[in-house]
Amino acid sequence: MKSAARAIAERFALDGRLQEIAAYGDGLINDTYLATTDSVQEPRVIVQHINRRVFPKPEWVMANIEILIDHVEQQNMAMAAGRRTLCLPKLYKAVDGSPYVVDAEGDVWRALAFIENTRTLEAIEDLSDAEEVGFALGRFHRQVNALGAERLHDTLPGFHVAPRYYQRYIQVSATANRTATSALRASFNFVDARKHRIDVLEEAKRNGTLLLRPIHGDPKLNNILFDERSRRAVSIIDLDTVKPGLIHYDIGDCLRSCCNTAGEAPGSGERVEFNLELCRAILCGYVAEMQSVLTAQDYGCLYDAIHLIPFELGLRFLTDYLEGNRYFKVDDPEQNLHRAKTQFQLVASIERQQERIKKIVAELAGA
Repeated sequence: MKSAARAIAERFALDGRLQEIAAYGDGLINDTYLATTDSVQEPRVIVQHINRRVFPKPEWVMANIEILIDHVEQQNMAMAAGRRTLCLPKLYKAVDGSPYVVDAEGDVWRALAFIENTRTLEAIEDLSDAEEVGFALGRFHRQVNALGAERLHDTLPGFHVAPRYYQRYIQVSATANRTATSALRASFNFVDARKHRIDVLEEAKRNGTLLLRPIHGDPKLNNILFDERSRRAVSIIDLDTVKPGLIHYDIGDCLRSCCNTAGEAPGSGERVEFNLELCRAILCGYVAEMQSVLTAQDYGCLYDAIHLIPFELGLRFLTDYLEGNRYFKVDDPEQNLHRAKTQFQLVASIERQQERIKKIVAELAGA
């Protein structure tokens, strides 16, 4: 695949001559490479093969990214000199002027500038990190709110629509050829006890309580870039999932990712807990940016989002496990079941702290 990636990279109008290319990162969906050029200004480029199995219309993905990057760039240029901005990576055109390259199999590739002097975090180390995460997501939502959801393609119909995931789970679990281990039975029981909560955000969307807005779709911690020296958030990356949706999907997913101090793949002896102090700090940073946009109804549905999104992800991991690990990449056959168990433990921790989370939200709503 490396030789194919190199040939693809050479079809982009990069700022310098291609020197080297190598696999990069550990993403679960797309194949990603880091290309090095002899450019002084932009020596490194991210080259990605978009997974058509996950994104059946990659052209729509790229159209959304073009619109988004252009919109945020214009907003940043209009800001007063010296004001803090959130940047998005530059999109390189192909040598023929297209925003992407199509390979011999008809698959789509893209090239994005590597944002230098930045790093991702494996875990939040202090409350300052958490506030920066809240700033990044809040600034992103505030900037793209003016874009309008109607300008974006729905590249993943049903994404984050929990009732659809539940229906798929019911279909798959009825026919799955898996040994009913104690861990699997416990997961089945966990889902069954909470199935009545599945529709809470979609019902709010149907009745107009919550409105469609542009969303990131996957604002987990390792999709936020921090300046290496100041440790301030400077960018949100991995924009494939940008689409119309509920900002509550993003808020819930961000908190799910950041407030689980045991991480996404804890060891068997580690206790998975939802950290309230990190939750408070992230929401404080977020509300500071979004206060003029959020409605009373938005605040009213925040706990539901915090509770539902990790449950939804656990349900997706569990369903994929039952189907033979077709969607999420795994290192061993039991990994998706372990991932599901981790998310369900996080949900249980959230439930134990429900009143305290709601108190945090109420305090921020009244600020």
